Amino acid sequence: MSQTNFLIGRGELLTKDIKGPRRGSAPVEVYSFEEAVARLHPEFTSTAAALADLPQAACPHDYAVAKLTLNPGYIAKSYFPRSMFTSAGLSSVGSRRVRITPQRWKRKGDPVECSTTQIFVAGKRSSFARLSGWASQQMEGTDEAIELATIERFAPMVAADRIKGYADAQRTMYEVGVHLLPEDSDSDFIQQAFVSFLEGLGAYAHTDLALRGGSLWFVPVEASREQIDQLAIFSFLRVVRPMPQLRVMRPVVRAPSVPLTCALPTQAPLSSEPSVAILDGGLPDKHPLAPWLGGYRKLDATAKDDPDALAHGLAVTSAFLFGPLSPGGLAERPYSYVDHLRVLDSRIDEEDPLELYRTLGLIEQVLLTRQYEFINLSLGPDLPVIDDDVHAWTSVIDDHLQDGRTLVTVAVGNNGERDRAAGNARVQVPADCVNALAVGACDGHAPGWSRAPYSAIGPGRSPGVVKPDLVTFGGAPNHYFHALTEGAKPNLAPLLGTSFASPYLLRAAVGIRAILGSHLTPLAIKALLVHASENGDHDTPEVGWGKVPQDVMAIITCGAGVARIVYQGELKPGKYLRASLPLPEGGLKGRIKLKATFCYASPIDPQDACSYTQAGLEVSFRPNLSKVKEEAQNADTAGFFKMSKYMPEEERRSDIGKWETVLHAEKSMLGSSLQEPVFDIHYNARTGGGAAHRAGKIPYALVLTIEAARHADLYAEILKAYASTLVPIQPQVSIPIRGLSG
Repeated sequence: MSQTNFLIGRGELLTKDIKGPRRGSAPVEVYSFEEAVARLHPEFTSTAAALADLPQAACPHDYAVAKLTLNPGYIAKSYFPRSMFTSAGLSSVGSRRVRITPQRWKRKGDPVECSTTQIFVAGKRSSFARLSGWASQQMEGTDEAIELATIERFAPMVAADRIKGYADAQRTMYEVGVHLLPEDSDSDFIQQAFVSFLEGLGAYAHTDLALRGGSLWFVPVEASREQIDQLAIFSFLRVVRPMPQLRVMRPVVRAPSVPLTCALPTQAPLSSEPSVAILDGGLPDKHPLAPWLGGYRKLDATAKDDPDALAHGLAVTSAFLFGPLSPGGLAERPYSYVDHLRVLDSRIDEEDPLELYRTLGLIEQVLLTRQYEFINLSLGPDLPVIDDDVHAWTSVIDDHLQDGRTLVTVAVGNNGERDRAAGNARVQVPADCVNALAVGACDGHAPGWSRAPYSAIGPGRSPGVVKPDLVTFGGAPNHYFHALTEGAKPNLAPLLGTSFASPYLLRAAVGIRAILGSHLTPLAIKALLVHASENGDHDTPEVGWGKVPQDVMAIITCGAGVARIVYQGELKPGKYLRASLPLPEGGLKGRIKLKATFCYASPIDPQDACSYTQAGLEVSFRPNLSKVKEEAQNADTAGFFKMSKYMPEEERRSDIGKWETVLHAEKSMLGSSLQEPVFDIHYNARTGGGAAHRAGKIPYALVLTIEAARHADLYAEILKAYASTLVPIQPQVSIPIRGLSG
């Protein structure tokens, strides 16, 4: 039997810090300083007057909030108007993406509607009153004057900016997002003023369930439509919308004409090392999972079980342990034990409007423990992602995943057949998390597979535009996903849904961890899953990066003429890291294929929907390190990661793509064109849309695959050439012949 070639590890030993290139050039001027002052004078004046008319109770400590819209040519972090804000006594409390038709722009031709950044600006009303005079007093050429000329519009926040619909007559519960001042500032006075203002209207805030994400405070509010209209003038209010309900937990099931059963394995899991949790609806009293169940807890022990939630929880746990089961067949051996934590209970059946926040609070309790490396969430709000604002579920979950030590799979939702034009078919919250894996469903593994019709589609919000991240089998009307049902015997139900695709994909992730041990971080496993996916020529909004292989061994082994190398480490803010690509002695012959995937975990700014990630990577591919143009500081670059192709056309010239936490691409080229090839990686840090001054390191993983048909022993050749650095990542368990398919 031929030797199995497992992943090559310690790629990070091929990296080194380098000096960054010279950067920057004078920005193209859209408006002169004089034009900017003249254009903005009436807008500054009218904004100050509108804010002065607000009641004192709506302006805590006399603070108010306006909206500053940047010209589309100035949305990169380097243009953030920090100097202007400091000088004028203002501060940014958030931002969102809006579409406008600017009066002028940097491009040729007449301006058309396009995307830009709108910044929410807080300050004393006296500061807004002085703004017009302040502008006219600036000296041309100063940072303040240059930044002033980047502004396209300036206006007060009004109720229509904040209200995103009304609840129906039977439901009077809303979720409200309130701006707080930046983290270094004391914002207690804003929270207290909001509650007082709300109570003065006769409404009620459930502050016991409130959650904070960045500098946004999310709080459930009970109010009438009339009270919401009055509440919307509160100066720090960001958004108010009807409280969404949780997704329906009743599994989509076809009643079988005859009882369906299977045989379960008799072995213990392949490994006892991985720590895995399913956060779902609980387990019934009778089920056949006991041999592989590490623990079972009800996070609210005072609440009763919900029958539909129990059925859902059992099916989701079955999908993780065994994958799709075959009626009459023998189930696959589980890769690990699993804990089931009940976060949904009978209150969901009572349609408690506060259940959404209560459930999120229970999920946060689990994330705070840092107890698990792998978690599955097949639940969330029945709410498609929107571009304007980040939801509490997304911000809270993403914030707890920024260290890259936990891999969370999230089902994207079963709303894929709803109205696409209205945005109702888009992935549902919290599948827009940038630090998690959003999982959609496909209709099978065989050639010709496609997205399951019910599976929600992309795009996600940018950053995070490629959503779903991945797809795997979740069942289809003519090919169901069979999972265990209630009872001591292994009875099966034919199901379909992204709820089952998500834990099935997590099974593959845990399989990698079980086989290769702790040599790979959860972040590296995430990168491997993306790296090994195939999109089958489907559109990205349909399947994301693609479908994960059914066989885990296809992810962690290398065939003839293939070498797959894993790099893991940390990146320093503002610094450059050079990652060398390993080649055999004498180089590569013939045409080769190079595939690379970067994944990193990022801190977030939930209040800045269009600048959500605080970390971004600029990756330059230099195929020939000796090919340097005259007077150039570094070798020539060749395009590799073109994230702009996933963006709307009008955004492709901005820096938006570099803030995506997953970069993935492959290129075909002549092997002879690679001479000391490298990836130069620059970690950009930002806070609130502007440059960051105190950013920390971030974890990253890079997976690289080289395919060279004329080098059948490429794997061995590379290990020989780098014998002192690179090593195979050896299995930590005895691998059975059967049981490694997904």
